[in-house]
Amino acid sequence: MGKTTLSQLVYNDEKVKAHFEHRIWVCVSDPFDEIKIAKAIIEGLGKDNTSRNSNELQTLLQWIYELIEGKKLLLILDDVWNPNRDQWEEFIKPFRSCAVGSRVLVTTRKDEVATVMKATTHKLYLKELNEELCLSLFYYSAGIDESECKMFEAIGKQIVKKCKGLPLAAKTLGSHMRDKITIKEWRDVLNSEIWELEEIEQYVFRPLLLSYHDLPPILKRCLLFCVIFPKDYLLDRDNLIELWMAQDYLNEEGRKEKRIKGQKCFHDLLMRSFFQEFMVDEYGETSCKMHDIVHDFLQYLTKKECLIVDFKAGDSEGMVVPDVDKVRHLTLMQLSQSELLASFRNCKHLRTLIAFDSSIDSTCLELVLQLKCLRTLNLSKSNIEEIPREMGGLIHLRYLDLSHNDLKELPNALSSLYNLQTLRLVKCSHLKKVDLARLINIRHLYVEGCEHLKLMGLSRLINLETLDTLYVHGDGELGDLKNLNQLQGCLAIKNAGRLTSESEQPNLVNKVNLLHLTLDLECRAEAEAERVSSSSGSLNDDQQRQIEEMISRYEEILRPPPGLESLSITSYIGRSLCSDWFLSFHSLRWLTLGFCFNCKFLPPLGKLPSLESLNLVHLSALEKLGVEFLGIEPGTPTSFISFPKLKQLAFNWIPALKEWEGVGDCSWEIMPRLSSLGVYECPSLKALPDFLWRTPLRKLHIRDIASDAILPNVYQREGGEEWPKISHIPEIRIGNHWIYNEEQDPKGDDIEVIPRVTSCVIC
Repeated sequence: MGKTTLSQLVYNDEKVKAHFEHRIWVCVSDPFDEIKIAKAIIEGLGKDNTSRNSNELQTLLQWIYELIEGKKLLLILDDVWNPNRDQWEEFIKPFRSCAVGSRVLVTTRKDEVATVMKATTHKLYLKELNEELCLSLFYYSAGIDESECKMFEAIGKQIVKKCKGLPLAAKTLGSHMRDKITIKEWRDVLNSEIWELEEIEQYVFRPLLLSYHDLPPILKRCLLFCVIFPKDYLLDRDNLIELWMAQDYLNEEGRKEKRIKGQKCFHDLLMRSFFQEFMVDEYGETSCKMHDIVHDFLQYLTKKECLIVDFKAGDSEGMVVPDVDKVRHLTLMQLSQSELLASFRNCKHLRTLIAFDSSIDSTCLELVLQLKCLRTLNLSKSNIEEIPREMGGLIHLRYLDLSHNDLKELPNALSSLYNLQTLRLVKCSHLKKVDLARLINIRHLYVEGCEHLKLMGLSRLINLETLDTLYVHGDGELGDLKNLNQLQGCLAIKNAGRLTSESEQPNLVNKVNLLHLTLDLECRAEAEAERVSSSSGSLNDDQQRQIEEMISRYEEILRPPPGLESLSITSYIGRSLCSDWFLSFHSLRWLTLGFCFNCKFLPPLGKLPSLESLNLVHLSALEKLGVEFLGIEPGTPTSFISFPKLKQLAFNWIPALKEWEGVGDCSWEIMPRLSSLGVYECPSLKALPDFLWRTPLRKLHIRDIASDAILPNVYQREGGEEWPKISHIPEIRIGNHWIYNEEQDPKGDDIEVIPRVTSCVIC
């Protein structure tokens, strides 16, 4: 009925953001697992969960109490099913430490949840859509404009009546009609026998079934596979495509063609409304979720082939798996005892085994390694410390995920997995080496957080498409990248300044399919030691000259490809960033420069034609921003536009910055699209240039913990001499004080303040 959508509108509302110090969203689903929810809340508060491995509820609740004490909080618990009164009373206790006016907003399909939460006077029931709204949503999802509506008006109304006012049904049916362009095709949908099927358990399944039957076989296979994930699971597009490839669902010649085919399948399923909550981050990583009802529908279709078992919820008690030979995809949740896996030891034809929030001991592993038909094996976060050599016998494996385990080493037998396409070892921080030389079919390798890992044989993987992180230890690792020109997407190189010789060529400039690059340019240990040994804490002239010579030699070696969309550079120890690099970036949209402690001069970033977001962090030697930063120099024509597409600009921890030079009454257009400016911990900066107040700025945040900081005083609302220049900006934050210059103040009457934590339930 749109409960989650309504809650998202509340959660993302600008006034709500300004009103609450913390906003936390937790997908609860069934069962009501207090420990899992508590951990999610701690993570939502932006804290590293050092008690991540703790299953002591009281420990987690005590931490929540300390984190939110005196803070104004909005907590949204989405899709709550069945907490009992004792569970809820214990769970809600720490939230009584919140500030006055805090809120807990709950969505549920069960009316009794409001009773358990003592929120019976704060219930909101969402009714079915009326016929007009339902018809509008249907036509919108079908991609039909007003001129076409008249052609299908009569039959469209009859089809929409079958939606019974359910938004998901209207949206799904509308998406189904996108390629139906004749009256006959619409009449066939109206008269389909699916509407009369009595065995369909839920009425909303019928429009879903209608859309499902209209899918080509490849989309049916890809969609049905998605049921292996639990409800509310965030589906990563690229990971999903790798899983589809592991099952050989994308029957195309060549790896590149399969990935493109997978992207098209994902897009088609999204357009048909089988996926929702579609998101794309600044690195181009795409994700979505699946509506609970769509998940139920897919379980209805795959109940013999796909099985999800939640051991903590008691799903396995007394379980006898029917038609055991037909089970192909098995997901185990919260498995903790090896004997519980015994029920599934005869699933000899399993192609997929995934464990979520489980603890896999050696006995469990022995059972798993007997499943010789496995193509996909995900044992991430399973508390595994050792992998038996017998894993090399799973020769059909295409996808292996061992991330977030305390593995010390991997057996040499792993190199026998010659069909392996995807290997994930994320956050296996104790691993020292992995031999990749014989894994000739591997295309996707993920090793973020494996700081000590040596990738032996990496240089031989010339068809590798994904490498998320490379850690340089000074053993020639950068040279291993030389011929890996098929790399695409994101790549982070840590300690890239630790080159062993100038002949070590990574050939980054030739990796034209890379879109997002992170370069940590921490230099060789001896250069860092020289910096630290300097009595002033900075480099002396001789040291600086030596390093500048070294940097000039290595800049060309590390030159990035020109087609990047995002670039992050950290730990650069030169005095000025190489302008030659930046002038070649015609597609760059996001740029971060951080921890460049000796940098005194910035390149002419205003000349970047596509830059949308710029973050400058910890540039402790930067004292002045001149017009050169804007890309303005002698002879610059008056038609020049500086930062033509910049929307977001942030300065963080630049303590020596005293002056940001303006341009006077010159006619250059500067930052014509700027909407957000943040200036944090820049205590010496005296003023902001006047050209900023001619931009379409909507958010201005100024914060500094230093008591003698200049900006917070000159721009404050009460008595600030520069306040008139910024008073027109809709959202201003000076320190911890918000000024919200719109029709309603979010701290005024439009948000009711009740002297306790209030729970509201949307049913």
